[in-house]
Amino acid sequence: MNPCAYCGDMSAPNVVRRPRLTSPSGYAWVTRFALILLCVIVVSGAAVRLTGSGLGCSDWPRCNSEKFIDVSTTHGAIEQINRLFTGLVTVIVILAVLVARYRVPYRRDLVLLSWGLVAGVLGQILLGGILVLTELNPILNQGHFLLSMFLVANALILHRRAKSSDAPTPVAQLSTFQRLIRFTVIIGSIALVTGTVVTASGPHAGDEKARRLNFAITSVARVHGITVFIAIALLVFVAWKVKSKKMQDLYTPLETVLVIGVLQGTIGYIQYFNNIPALLVAIHVFGATMFFLSLVNLWMVANQIADANPVITDRNSAIVS
Repeated sequence: MNPCAYCGDMSAPNVVRRPRLTSPSGYAWVTRFALILLCVIVVSGAAVRLTGSGLGCSDWPRCNSEKFIDVSTTHGAIEQINRLFTGLVTVIVILAVLVARYRVPYRRDLVLLSWGLVAGVLGQILLGGILVLTELNPILNQGHFLLSMFLVANALILHRRAKSSDAPTPVAQLSTFQRLIRFTVIIGSIALVTGTVVTASGPHAGDEKARRLNFAITSVARVHGITVFIAIALLVFVAWKVKSKKMQDLYTPLETVLVIGVLQGTIGYIQYFNNIPALLVAIHVFGATMFFLSLVNLWMVANQIADANPVITDRNSAIVS
């Protein structure tokens, strides 16, 4: 007689392991950290250029033909630290995707935005490699910075949405008010682009033998200054109209953009008339990042106001009249 005939199935039960879920507040911390790191790497990348370390590593992805990592020189060490920091940023943005998938409640818009961070960082890595291999081509250098601005904007949008309970509804039709704000943001962004032309034409190329754009620094600086002046004048006009319409939710975002814009213009003039010292350029790069983030924030707040108060927004569409 089999003693186990009536024992039943003694095998271990199947254990279904559920993935660890993430709360909205927990995911907001991840997106905040990603945003901070992406802002820091803009400045660290500028430090590579401003210290003349752009070709501290003459190869990519290796530092040089002999070593993958080489910190035997100061320039090489600075470039390697920036590359290692890029690796940390890559880990964080990948984490943002993974955590977004297990956020409760699940939000498809957050997953897509987090994938945008991954795509942007990978693009930066690839562009950075091409930049080294082309010995710091000035146009690619411009692209490197502008892609960084896309990344920090993406990170800010992701972070703000991660803090909200619901995904934004698609905009059916833009009001005149929204068009005015968006036009202002576009003009401010153009000022940022003209600033990269000044950078690509002036000193601090990242290496002594790096090529520069064949523009007179006085001419491109003048064009940049004009675009900055137009952007600030337009912001003052919008702020005056918004104050007159008592749209209080826009006071702080507008004041933030204006203060940063005026400070940026001041720093720009000081550095221009003092032979463009590296430290002021680094501060100017950080300020440009904050200026662009404040513009993106203004765009988002304007959309939130329009979504929450469509009647008020339509009534205030006469803002340009």
